[in-house]
Amino acid sequence: MPKRIMEGTVASNKMDKSAVVRVERTFLHPLFKKTVRQSKKYHAHDEKNAAKVGQLVEIQECRPRSKLKRWEIVSFKGDAA
Repeated sequence: MPKRIMEGTVASNKMDKSAVVRVERTFLHPLFKKTVRQSKKYHAHDEKNAAKVGQLVEIQECRPRSKLKRWEIVSFKGDAA
């Protein structure tokens, strides 16, 4: 089974070898037919502590590394704002 890949922005990098990534998704509301934005935070493994707050990153599923970390940062898309 292929691993899921998502794109999001780094919300926090205060932990050692970890970052919190906010992933936004948009969908059409079933009743009101209006576009809704929803976001969710994921704890991701960052081996080199390279992630900066506001940076656009790609995260990928991985084996559980701790109680909350099930994702790892794969690549950096943009610079921190």
